[in-house]
Amino acid sequence: MNNKKSKKDIVAEIFNICKKKNNFIFDNDLIKKILKKYNLNTNPYDITKLDNTSKYPEILLKEDYFIAHIGQGKHCFIKGLNKVFHEFEPIKEDEVIKWPYRPSILNDFSISESSALSLCFNHRIIHDFLYQDIAANPKIYTSERKRGVSFNYFIGKNLKMNFENLQIEIDLTMENYGFVTIFEGKNTVDSINWIKNFNIFQLYNPYRYYHNLKLTNKLDIKKLTACYLLRLKTSNGSKVRLYNYVFEDPEDINSIMLIQKNEYVLEKRRIIYDY
Repeated sequence: MNNKKSKKDIVAEIFNICKKKNNFIFDNDLIKKILKKYNLNTNPYDITKLDNTSKYPEILLKEDYFIAHIGQGKHCFIKGLNKVFHEFEPIKEDEVIKWPYRPSILNDFSISESSALSLCFNHRIIHDFLYQDIAANPKIYTSERKRGVSFNYFIGKNLKMNFENLQIEIDLTMENYGFVTIFEGKNTVDSINWIKNFNIFQLYNPYRYYHNLKLTNKLDIKKLTACYLLRLKTSNGSKVRLYNYVFEDPEDINSIMLIQKNEYVLEKRRIIYDY
């Protein structure tokens, strides 16, 4: 048995099976079967969660396929990586903000997605970015999963897709006077390179969930945005990049549009005790 199969290897094997059958829809049962074959304890539900193209196997990059979740434990390989992956816009020099702060003992303890979001909330970076007011008092709703989500959507003008009983994850939601922002948070894997792109579904699914609640008058949302937050650790603190988006046509995942971006350079304050 080969116990060294990576996530990329598993995805590549699934793709080759689908390609051979000329049927690009597969389900979680196939994933579990392959994991069992290699005696792997990997969570089968994490195999198809590919946040950026660096996590894709070479064969999918070469043949230009992405994975779309279609609900009820099923997934589909679809042609056109650029349809669902968005390149992070470059940060300009005048968009960089120095942010002195006094770190908590917990700031660098965790590398989870929630820790990056907590850092930026606790030190009022999110408040400054979204509201231009560090004294703002938004309501915060932490990580949650929504089950049984269903809706139709388009990938561009011609490709219509359907979600049935999908489970979506929302890292963080903030609300301030009817202004709702959903967040996706990520820590970079090293202290040098930023993540280059992201899977738009990470923002689109929770955005669409709240948009539908607005359409059906279940929530009085005045403005809805979707924010991607990246944290890169440095020797003296962290750098954080925030990108806030909307979808011009909420039914089309390709209609993503940037409305604001900034980089915050967190520099630890030197604490002087006066006795």
